[in-house]
Amino acid sequence: MAEPRIAHIGIAVPDLAAASAFYLEVLGMTPHSPEEADGAAILSFPFGESEVELLAPRDPDGPIARFLERRGPGIHHVCYRVADLEATLERCRRNGYRLVDETPRAGAGGRRVAFIHPKSTAGILIELTEDETPEGSRG
Repeated sequence: MAEPRIAHIGIAVPDLAAASAFYLEVLGMTPHSPEEADGAAILSFPFGESEVELLAPRDPDGPIARFLERRGPGIHHVCYRVADLEATLERCRRNGYRLVDETPRAGAGGRRVAFIHPKSTAGILIELTEDETPEGSRG
């Protein structure tokens, strides 16, 4: 089994333009094309094999809007890339982890994803995604 890696860190922000200024102006980075998923606009910046995703709400009832209301801007989730998403979810079930997604679903870029509830993981929302990505998408 391939070792899990950090795929990305999702950061909830109220305004993509304001939040992306640091990455653009200070670090001189070029983001991937903007995307939308789960009621959020997403702007991703590559950091080697990992990325930072800035997540701004587009749906006032979506998860990012709710997160910002409760906690304010900050780290929303950490995403780990695993070799076999179904097998990893089965290990979660066997070991008593509470799943947000019982089965994988489509996430940003068409990647298959599933979330683990933060009550099971020391208060951190964890997203899992597969090692392989669809043709033409980034991982």
